[in-house]
Amino acid sequence: MPVDSTSELLKHYEVYETIGSGGFAKVKLGRHILTGEKVAIKIMEKKDLGDDLPRVKIEIEAMKNLSHQHVCRLYHVIETSSKIYMVLEYCPGGELFDYIIAKDRLSEEETRVFFHQIISAMAYVHSQGYAHRDLKPENLLIDEDHNLKLIDFGLCAKPKGGLGFELLTCCGSPAYAAPELIQGKAYIGSEADVWSMGVLLYALLCGFLPFDDDNCMVLYRKITRGKYSNPHWLSPASILLLNQMMQVDPKRRLTVKQLLDHPWVMKGYSTPVEWQSKHPLGHIDEDCITEMAVASKQSRQLTIQLVSEWKYDQMTATYLLLLAKKRQGRPVRLRAECPVIDRMYSPLQDIQVSSVFTHLGCVWGKVFMSQHPLCPPRYCHKPPPALERTGAHWGQRECVCVYAVPSAAAACSDTCLSCVCAGAGSATKEVSRRREMDQQQSGQQGELDILAFSPERRSRSLDLAGCQVDSGQKRKGGKVFGSLERGLDKVITMLTPSKKRGPRDGPRKIKAQYNVTLTSQTNADQVLNQILSILPEKNVDFVQKGYTLKCHTQSDFGKVTMQFELEVCILQKPEVVGIRRQRLKGDAWVYKHLVEDILSTSSI
Repeated sequence: MPVDSTSELLKHYEVYETIGSGGFAKVKLGRHILTGEKVAIKIMEKKDLGDDLPRVKIEIEAMKNLSHQHVCRLYHVIETSSKIYMVLEYCPGGELFDYIIAKDRLSEEETRVFFHQIISAMAYVHSQGYAHRDLKPENLLIDEDHNLKLIDFGLCAKPKGGLGFELLTCCGSPAYAAPELIQGKAYIGSEADVWSMGVLLYALLCGFLPFDDDNCMVLYRKITRGKYSNPHWLSPASILLLNQMMQVDPKRRLTVKQLLDHPWVMKGYSTPVEWQSKHPLGHIDEDCITEMAVASKQSRQLTIQLVSEWKYDQMTATYLLLLAKKRQGRPVRLRAECPVIDRMYSPLQDIQVSSVFTHLGCVWGKVFMSQHPLCPPRYCHKPPPALERTGAHWGQRECVCVYAVPSAAAACSDTCLSCVCAGAGSATKEVSRRREMDQQQSGQQGELDILAFSPERRSRSLDLAGCQVDSGQKRKGGKVFGSLERGLDKVITMLTPSKKRGPRDGPRKIKAQYNVTLTSQTNADQVLNQILSILPEKNVDFVQKGYTLKCHTQSDFGKVTMQFELEVCILQKPEVVGIRRQRLKGDAWVYKHLVEDILSTSSI
């Protein structure tokens, strides 16, 4: 039964900045309170989903049934009367697409490493009876170990008759769609996926698409003919593999099984691609169970029973996140201070409290139950800057001041032992001890390295309006373009409160990153002025904030079609001027060409 507020989410997760938004969903960076692990929280408004709500249900059910080293892990699903929250594995490396366009194109060797992982994921997905049907670089994320994770199962299909059962729904992204699919013919899902894998492989090796045109009908004609160019840098073996995968006749295409030990794929490897799951569903780890049982003061047998229900609730999330810590070689430990939420606590209080904390520059996180019913159950990780400057202590205090809900402030005069907040007065030994423990724990966790990589779905997906489920019945309606997630805008820079210190006097110094273009110049102002002079010529509107330019383009009707950022910065080694570029919204290929044009015209 859906809960009626966000209290269930806040009970288990610290929720931070939005790292993607737009379309029907937004994604926030979060941290699971008990394990301390970072997660991505996908938030969807039911009223906005409309007819796409079944797609969300399909995605959730598919991700519950899939557990593989190259498939993004679902941890927790929370449904309220108005929202659906999906708590997912956090992949700080961003989309594979961004990686491709930042490097222009990948070497055959690097492509082969990534393609091994794509084959592994797809072979597993197919073995579970699913066809993905929307495979593209935007739907592959890079994790902290530089491994790929497949996402977005909103358009997947699991035919009741098995993968050999013909499908009719026209869905996917036009540039990656197989000929038989865009022609409206019945098709086999796994065969269509192989075509998409071929297009993806071409994009990795070439840095552009084999079939591309602004006019959809022209694009369709190119795809149905199956004719594309082979750039001079492609090896004969790469050309052969691409030809074998992008065969117009699906029966002449390679199968995923044949890809496992294909000569091109096997080059430099002694064994075929390993596609079986290293993390099979239903696995119970003794260490994780023991830690959960001890922390919750319940028997191991009961803990195993609760975890084995796989409800994708708090038990499932805690277990899977502990397991992730173990696989990464980190201690299988839950936080010592287990938070408890006051069930009478109102989300409205949370909004008021967090807004005041934000105003004070205080980073708030863990949740504790206050001894006073009107005292908001939050405490600060650190004192506000104003108190730092005066040298005032922070710790135990009376809740009568800055953060209490106004109507509650006067009433909240009790000393709240658990309500640790910035304030004046000396801290007791107990509070000092807690503070020291928390600082040590924070040091172990490290600062939140919030990287704003977008889960944005740039390439549009096409679907059949009003089409019934793939059941062999006649289709209704016409083809329209759309995707479950029409594009999640990315937030480029997340600043911790300690860094909010007004405008910088000069450009930011950063380490070399794949999305930074190096220049031959050492004068940042000169580079900035060159870019500023060229943007109006390219019909790009912008807002300048120091050395960062927030740019966008508009259609003739005033609709924003593209959003991106350009930041002039200084590379630390070697110390030269660089330009960090980040796409926020819009078609990735259009963005790529536009930014390349801006930078080349600027003669930097």
